Amino acid sequence: MIAFLKGAVAAVLPPSTVYVDVNGVGYGVTMAQSALAKLPPVGEEVTVLTYLSVTENGIGLYGFLSEEEKAMFERLVSVSKVGPKMALAALSTYAPRELADAVAAGDVARVSHIPGVGKKTAERIILELKGTLEETLDSLFNVSAESSVDALALQGATEALLAMGFTSAEAEVALKGAPEGAGEGALLQYALKRLGSR
Repeated sequence: MIAFLKGAVAAVLPPSTVYVDVNGVGYGVTMAQSALAKLPPVGEEVTVLTYLSVTENGIGLYGFLSEEEKAMFERLVSVSKVGPKMALAALSTYAPRELADAVAAGDVARVSHIPGVGKKTAERIILELKGTLEETLDSLFNVSAESSVDALALQGATEALLAMGFTSAEAEVALKGAPEGAGEGALLQYALKRLGSR
């Protein structure tokens, strides 16, 4: 699974596609219009969190600039008859927090404003997500942007340890108590020191 991409913005193709150049490999990523508008200029580096969708109709790579967006997208596609395109339309219409508030309030009219979402689908989204969104997203909304970078560094260090042959349990224990704000390299050094001293 592709968890995130870190590379240069190669091209932005409105309304919903960006090409990210990761060491010479160009990934086509579909994003919400609101996220696409926040991307840095072509040639500058970007980190895009991703969701890989594999269906009988093909493979799609969807991108997000924040953990909240990705979490909301994942919750939306878990609703029956809501696919990735509709989930992206929702994120193009509302910020994750606004959408979570509309669902929590049972506001069918607001949810129906999402392109492609009629009254019945809005009711289904509210019915299936009400009460579950708050738990999933509350912790994320209280996390600063800096912490999502920390999460990416942690994920990168974990993947590096797994590639070295350590188990996920060993990696988790080795990275516990790591210094806050440390980059991927520093986290890896910290973990290897701890693993070496055991």
